[in-house]
Amino acid sequence: MRESSRFAKVQAFERGVAMNEQKLDGLTVDEPAGVRAVEAQQIAGQRLRYYDYCMAAFAVILICSNLIGAGKVATLDLPVFGAVTFGAGILFFPLSYVLGDVLTEVYGYARARRAVWVGFAASVFAAGMAAVVVAMPPAADWQGQEALAAVMGQAPRIFAASILAFWAGEFANAFVLARMKVLTGGKMLWTRTIGSTAVGQGVDTLIFYPLAFFGVWETSLILTVMLTNYLLKVGWEAALTPVTYKVVGAIKSAEGLDVYDVETDFTPFKTRV
Repeated sequence: MRESSRFAKVQAFERGVAMNEQKLDGLTVDEPAGVRAVEAQQIAGQRLRYYDYCMAAFAVILICSNLIGAGKVATLDLPVFGAVTFGAGILFFPLSYVLGDVLTEVYGYARARRAVWVGFAASVFAAGMAAVVVAMPPAADWQGQEALAAVMGQAPRIFAASILAFWAGEFANAFVLARMKVLTGGKMLWTRTIGSTAVGQGVDTLIFYPLAFFGVWETSLILTVMLTNYLLKVGWEAALTPVTYKVVGAIKSAEGLDVYDVETDFTPFKTRV
Protein backbone atom coordinates (compact mmCIF):
# COMPACT_ATOMS: atom_id res chain seq x y z
CA MET A 1 0.00 0.00 0.00
CA ARG A 2 2.91 2.34 0.73
CA GLU A 3 4.34 1.81 -2.77
CA SER A 4 0.97 2.47 -4.42
CA SER A 5 0.60 5.60 -2.29
CA ARG A 6 4.01 6.82 -3.41
CA PHE A 7 3.15 6.06 -7.06
CA ALA A 8 -0.13 7.99 -6.74
CA LYS A 9 1.75 10.98 -5.36
CA VAL A 10 4.23 10.87 -8.25
CA GLN A 11 1.33 10.81 -10.75
CA ALA A 12 -0.37 13.70 -8.97
CA PHE A 13 2.88 15.70 -8.95
CA GLU A 14 3.30 15.15 -12.70
CA ARG A 15 -0.25 16.49 -13.22
CA GLY A 16 0.54 19.50 -11.05
CA VAL A 17 -1.84 18.42 -8.24
CA ALA A 18 -0.55 18.65 -4.67
CA MET A 19 -1.53 15.64 -2.52
CA ASN A 20 -1.90 15.69 1.25
CA GLU A 21 -1.68 12.61 3.45
CA GLN A 22 -4.60 12.45 5.90
CA LYS A 23 -5.58 10.10 8.73
CA LEU A 24 -9.14 8.83 8.99
CA ASP A 25 -10.30 6.20 11.51
CA GLY A 26 -7.20 4.08 11.09
CA LEU A 27 -6.93 4.75 7.34
CA THR A 28 -4.15 6.72 5.71
CA VAL A 29 -5.46 8.41 2.57
CA ASP A 30 -4.04 10.86 0.05
CA GLU A 31 -6.27 13.75 -0.96
CA PRO A 32 -5.76 16.67 -3.36
CA ALA A 33 -5.14 20.06 -1.80
CA GLY A 34 -8.42 21.59 -0.66
CA VAL A 35 -10.19 18.22 -0.26
CA ARG A 36 -10.81 16.84 3.25
CA ALA A 37 -11.35 13.12 3.90
CA VAL A 38 -14.33 12.58 6.21
CA GLU A 39 -16.24 9.63 7.59
CA ALA A 40 -19.83 9.60 6.29
CA GLN A 41 -21.36 10.13 9.73
CA GLN A 42 -19.42 13.38 10.16
CA ILE A 43 -21.59 15.05 7.50
CA ALA A 44 -24.90 13.38 8.36
CA GLY A 45 -27.77 15.72 7.53
CA GLN A 46 -25.48 18.38 6.08
CA ARG A 47 -26.52 20.15 2.87
CA LEU A 48 -23.96 19.78 0.08
CA ARG A 49 -23.72 22.07 -2.92
CA TYR A 50 -24.08 19.71 -5.87
CA TYR A 51 -25.69 16.62 -4.37
CA ASP A 52 -29.26 17.53 -5.35
CA TYR A 53 -28.20 18.18 -8.95
CA CYS A 54 -26.50 14.78 -9.17
CA MET A 55 -29.54 13.06 -7.69
CA ALA A 56 -31.90 14.82 -10.12
CA ALA A 57 -29.70 13.89 -13.10
CA PHE A 58 -29.63 10.29 -11.89
CA ALA A 59 -33.44 10.10 -11.76
CA VAL A 60 -33.90 11.80 -15.15
CA ILE A 61 -31.49 9.45 -16.94
CA LEU A 62 -33.13 6.45 -15.32
CA ILE A 63 -36.67 7.46 -16.34
CA CYS A 64 -35.67 8.38 -19.89
CA SER A 65 -33.76 5.12 -20.36
CA ASN A 66 -36.69 3.03 -19.18
CA LEU A 67 -39.51 4.91 -20.92
CA ILE A 68 -37.87 6.19 -24.12
CA GLY A 69 -34.95 3.88 -24.84
CA ALA A 70 -36.77 0.69 -23.92
CA GLY A 71 -39.30 1.23 -26.69
CA LYS A 72 -36.89 0.54 -29.54
CA VAL A 73 -34.79 -2.44 -30.57
CA ALA A 74 -31.76 -1.36 -32.62
CA THR A 75 -29.20 -3.16 -34.75
CA LEU A 76 -25.68 -1.89 -35.43
CA ASP A 77 -23.12 -3.45 -37.76
CA LEU A 78 -19.91 -3.41 -35.71
CA PRO A 79 -16.38 -4.30 -36.83
CA VAL A 80 -15.36 -7.82 -35.73
CA PHE A 81 -18.74 -8.50 -34.07
CA GLY A 82 -20.94 -7.98 -37.13
CA ALA A 83 -24.63 -7.17 -36.66
CA VAL A 84 -25.45 -6.65 -32.96
CA THR A 85 -29.09 -6.28 -31.86
CA PHE A 86 -29.89 -4.61 -28.53
CA GLY A 87 -32.39 -2.41 -26.72
CA ALA A 88 -31.64 1.24 -27.57
CA GLY A 89 -31.88 2.20 -23.90
CA ILE A 90 -28.68 0.27 -23.21
CA LEU A 91 -26.70 3.18 -24.66
CA PHE A 92 -27.96 5.52 -21.95
CA PHE A 93 -28.99 3.34 -18.99
CA PRO A 94 -25.33 2.72 -17.96
CA LEU A 95 -25.03 6.48 -17.41
CA SER A 96 -27.22 5.95 -14.34
CA TYR A 97 -24.56 3.56 -13.04
CA VAL A 98 -21.85 6.15 -13.75
CA LEU A 99 -23.83 8.72 -11.76
CA GLY A 100 -24.48 6.11 -9.09
CA ASP A 101 -20.71 5.60 -8.87
CA VAL A 102 -20.18 9.36 -8.62
CA LEU A 103 -22.79 9.67 -5.88
CA THR A 104 -21.27 6.86 -3.81
CA GLU A 105 -17.65 7.85 -4.42
CA VAL A 106 -18.14 11.54 -3.66
CA TYR A 107 -21.03 11.61 -1.18
CA GLY A 108 -21.03 8.15 0.37
CA TYR A 109 -23.42 5.21 0.52
CA ALA A 110 -26.22 6.94 2.48
CA ARG A 111 -26.68 9.69 -0.10
CA ALA A 112 -26.43 7.19 -2.96
CA ARG A 113 -29.09 5.13 -1.17
CA ARG A 114 -31.43 8.12 -1.08
CA ALA A 115 -30.85 8.70 -4.81
CA VAL A 116 -31.74 5.07 -5.56
CA TRP A 117 -35.02 5.42 -3.66
CA VAL A 118 -35.77 8.69 -5.47
CA GLY A 119 -35.10 6.98 -8.81
CA PHE A 120 -37.26 4.04 -7.75
CA ALA A 121 -40.19 6.29 -6.77
CA ALA A 122 -39.84 8.41 -9.92
CA SER A 123 -39.84 5.30 -12.11
CA VAL A 124 -42.96 3.92 -10.43
CA PHE A 125 -44.74 7.25 -10.90
CA ALA A 126 -43.64 7.58 -14.55
CA ALA A 127 -44.76 4.04 -15.36
CA GLY A 128 -48.07 4.55 -13.56
CA MET A 129 -48.69 7.82 -15.41
CA ALA A 130 -47.86 6.16 -18.74
CA ALA A 131 -50.27 3.30 -17.98
CA VAL A 132 -53.10 5.71 -17.12
CA VAL A 133 -52.51 7.85 -20.22
CA VAL A 134 -52.40 4.81 -22.51
CA ALA A 135 -55.55 3.35 -20.93
CA MET A 136 -57.63 6.52 -21.32
CA PRO A 137 -60.08 6.35 -24.25
CA PRO A 138 -58.71 8.36 -27.19
CA ALA A 139 -60.70 11.07 -28.95
CA ALA A 140 -62.55 9.82 -32.03
CA ASP A 141 -60.39 11.81 -34.45
CA TRP A 142 -57.03 11.06 -32.79
CA GLN A 143 -55.00 8.46 -34.70
CA GLY A 144 -51.99 7.96 -32.41
CA GLN A 145 -53.35 5.49 -29.84
CA GLU A 146 -51.68 2.38 -31.27
CA ALA A 147 -48.32 4.12 -31.62
CA LEU A 148 -48.55 5.52 -28.09
CA ALA A 149 -49.44 2.13 -26.65
CA ALA A 150 -46.58 0.47 -28.54
CA VAL A 151 -44.00 2.93 -27.24
CA MET A 152 -45.25 3.81 -23.74
CA GLY A 153 -47.20 0.73 -22.74
CA GLN A 154 -45.29 -1.81 -20.65
CA ALA A 155 -46.56 -5.18 -19.55
CA PRO A 156 -46.86 -5.25 -15.73
CA ARG A 157 -44.52 -8.24 -15.59
CA ILE A 158 -41.77 -6.43 -17.51
CA PHE A 159 -42.13 -3.27 -15.44
CA ALA A 160 -42.02 -5.19 -12.15
CA ALA A 161 -38.92 -7.11 -13.29
CA SER A 162 -37.26 -3.89 -14.45
CA ILE A 163 -37.83 -1.91 -11.26
CA LEU A 164 -36.84 -4.80 -8.98
CA ALA A 165 -33.68 -5.43 -11.00
CA PHE A 166 -32.75 -1.74 -10.91
CA TRP A 167 -33.30 -1.53 -7.15
CA ALA A 168 -31.21 -4.59 -6.33
CA GLY A 169 -28.50 -3.81 -8.90
CA GLU A 170 -28.00 -0.21 -7.79
CA PHE A 171 -27.73 -1.15 -4.13
CA ALA A 172 -25.24 -3.90 -4.95
CA ASN A 173 -23.26 -1.38 -7.01
CA ALA A 174 -23.20 1.21 -4.22
CA PHE A 175 -22.32 -1.32 -1.50
CA VAL A 176 -19.40 -2.82 -3.44
CA LEU A 177 -17.99 0.59 -4.37
CA ALA A 178 -18.25 1.95 -0.82
CA ARG A 179 -16.58 -1.11 0.72
CA MET A 180 -13.84 -1.22 -1.91
CA LYS A 181 -13.10 2.47 -1.31
CA VAL A 182 -12.34 1.78 2.35
CA LEU A 183 -10.37 -1.38 1.55
CA THR A 184 -8.21 0.44 -1.03
CA GLY A 185 -7.83 3.59 1.03
CA GLY A 186 -9.42 5.63 -1.73
CA LYS A 187 -6.84 4.60 -4.33
CA MET A 188 -7.38 3.00 -7.74
CA LEU A 189 -10.81 4.46 -8.47
CA TRP A 190 -11.06 2.48 -11.71
CA THR A 191 -11.12 -0.82 -9.79
CA ARG A 192 -14.13 0.39 -7.81
CA THR A 193 -16.12 1.81 -10.71
CA ILE A 194 -15.64 -1.19 -12.98
CA GLY A 195 -15.78 -3.79 -10.20
CA SER A 196 -18.95 -2.38 -8.64
CA THR A 197 -20.61 -2.09 -12.06
CA ALA A 198 -19.70 -5.69 -12.88
CA VAL A 199 -21.46 -6.80 -9.69
CA GLY A 200 -24.39 -4.40 -9.95
CA GLN A 201 -25.09 -5.10 -13.62
CA GLY A 202 -24.73 -8.82 -12.92
CA VAL A 203 -27.43 -8.65 -10.24
CA ASP A 204 -29.61 -6.48 -12.49
CA THR A 205 -29.28 -8.84 -15.46
CA LEU A 206 -29.80 -12.03 -13.46
CA ILE A 207 -33.04 -10.66 -11.99
CA PHE A 208 -34.56 -8.84 -14.96
CA TYR A 209 -34.41 -11.25 -17.90
CA PRO A 210 -35.61 -14.44 -16.18
CA LEU A 211 -38.43 -12.57 -14.38
CA ALA A 212 -39.50 -10.68 -17.51
CA PHE A 213 -39.16 -13.32 -20.21
CA PHE A 214 -38.97 -16.84 -18.74
CA GLY A 215 -41.66 -18.89 -20.45
CA VAL A 216 -42.08 -16.23 -23.14
CA TRP A 217 -38.68 -16.46 -24.84
CA GLU A 218 -36.69 -19.61 -25.45
CA THR A 219 -34.19 -20.22 -22.64
CA SER A 220 -31.31 -20.06 -25.12
CA LEU A 221 -32.45 -16.61 -26.28
CA ILE A 222 -32.73 -15.36 -22.71
CA LEU A 223 -29.18 -16.52 -21.97
CA THR A 224 -27.83 -14.96 -25.19
CA VAL A 225 -29.47 -11.58 -24.55
CA MET A 226 -28.40 -11.65 -20.91
CA LEU A 227 -24.77 -12.20 -21.81
CA THR A 228 -24.74 -9.69 -24.67
CA ASN A 229 -26.40 -6.91 -22.70
CA TYR A 230 -24.27 -7.56 -19.61
CA LEU A 231 -21.03 -7.36 -21.57
CA LEU A 232 -22.19 -4.22 -23.39
CA LYS A 233 -23.17 -2.48 -20.16
CA VAL A 234 -19.93 -3.31 -18.33
CA GLY A 235 -17.88 -2.44 -21.42
CA TRP A 236 -19.69 0.88 -21.71
CA GLU A 237 -18.91 1.63 -18.05
CA ALA A 238 -15.24 0.77 -18.58
CA ALA A 239 -15.12 3.03 -21.64
CA LEU A 240 -16.56 5.88 -19.57
CA THR A 241 -13.92 5.52 -16.84
CA PRO A 242 -12.01 8.67 -17.92
CA VAL A 243 -15.27 10.64 -17.77
CA THR A 244 -16.00 9.24 -14.30
CA TYR A 245 -12.53 10.31 -13.13
CA LYS A 246 -13.08 13.86 -14.40
CA VAL A 247 -16.54 14.21 -12.86
CA VAL A 248 -15.52 12.69 -9.52
CA GLY A 249 -12.44 14.91 -9.30
CA ALA A 250 -14.36 18.05 -10.20
CA ILE A 251 -17.17 17.46 -7.68
CA LYS A 252 -14.80 16.47 -4.87
CA SER A 253 -12.85 19.67 -5.45
CA ALA A 254 -16.03 21.76 -5.57
CA GLU A 255 -17.41 20.21 -2.37
CA GLY A 256 -14.02 20.07 -0.63
CA LEU A 257 -14.92 16.62 0.71
CA ASP A 258 -14.14 12.97 0.09
CA VAL A 259 -16.50 10.67 2.00
CA TYR A 260 -15.54 7.25 3.39
CA ASP A 261 -18.10 4.73 4.68
CA VAL A 262 -16.13 3.36 7.62
CA GLU A 263 -18.98 3.09 10.14
CA THR A 264 -21.96 3.23 7.76
CA ASP A 265 -25.10 1.16 8.25
CA PHE A 266 -25.49 -0.47 4.82
CA THR A 267 -29.15 -1.42 5.11
CA PRO A 268 -31.00 -0.37 1.94
CA PHE A 269 -34.20 0.32 3.89
CA LYS A 270 -33.46 3.89 4.94
CA THR A 271 -33.47 7.28 3.24
CA ARG A 272 -31.86 9.39 5.95
CA VAL A 273 -28.48 10.91 5.14
